[in-house]
Amino acid sequence: MAKKKVLCIGLVCLDIINVVDKYPEEDTDSRCLSQRWQRGGNASNSCTVLALLGSPCAFMGSLAPGPVADFILNDFKMYEIDISLLLERAGCSCPASVVISNETTGTRTILHTNRNLPDVSAEDFSRLDLSQYQWIHWEGRNAEEQIKMIEQVREHNSQQQEDDRITISVEIEKTREPLYQLFPCGDLVFMSKDVAVHFGFHSAAAALRGLYSRVRKGAVLICAWAEKGADALGPDGVLVHSDAFPPETLVDTLGAGDTFNAAVISSLSGGGSLQEALTFGCQIAGKKCGIHGYDGILQ
Repeated sequence: MAKKKVLCIGLVCLDIINVVDKYPEEDTDSRCLSQRWQRGGNASNSCTVLALLGSPCAFMGSLAPGPVADFILNDFKMYEIDISLLLERAGCSCPASVVISNETTGTRTILHTNRNLPDVSAEDFSRLDLSQYQWIHWEGRNAEEQIKMIEQVREHNSQQQEDDRITISVEIEKTREPLYQLFPCGDLVFMSKDVAVHFGFHSAAAALRGLYSRVRKGAVLICAWAEKGADALGPDGVLVHSDAFPPETLVDTLGAGDTFNAAVISSLSGGGSLQEALTFGCQIAGKKCGIHGYDGILQ
């Protein structure tokens, strides 16, 4: 019997990455050291990492037709990611990000454009055969619709034996009030450093203890804190920590958070403990920061 998949729901876009030796000053003309196209978007990136880690996965999101879509489709296929749930939205432009990557510091600046391409709706989601999936991960976007989708999964789970129930995870990355509705929705909740700071916390541990009351009973709350590693808090009240694993040379931080999320999901869905998953997430995210793109994170 084929292993059930991890489904990621959210954004796919085109990243146009320009590598420079220093951040451009205003009203100047400078040359890029290199430029490349890369499939981007949080959920899309997590699928790439899941596939590289050997976890069967699928992506659900919206895509507009055109040459950019052709590039994205071919890239999905190269990583053998199931894209049967891609929703073609006629008449809209694909989202795109122009990324300025600083070769000296390894940091990146993102300029994102999204011309109102519709996100996945609860009606779209209702057409799925949920029996294919062991885990569904939502990149927090259109929270009201995503809550309806999660309710569908909860209803499905209520009719299943424990081993056949789908694990639900959500990512709350942006500091947008509507997204905070997702805190009580996941069995596993990824909270970004930006969100933690927005709530007035100055460490992952403090944020977890301060915000854990927002999650559902029995859930795990995780917060990664860049070079300080990541922490997690579960229903037993025990704080779990992993140090960061920085590369020898910081090359490219684009997608590091998506990589961390995917590695944690891959480990947990394969039976790993929370400590093992957190450490694995930090290790793989660290490797990703030492390379361009994602190929090579297992080396």
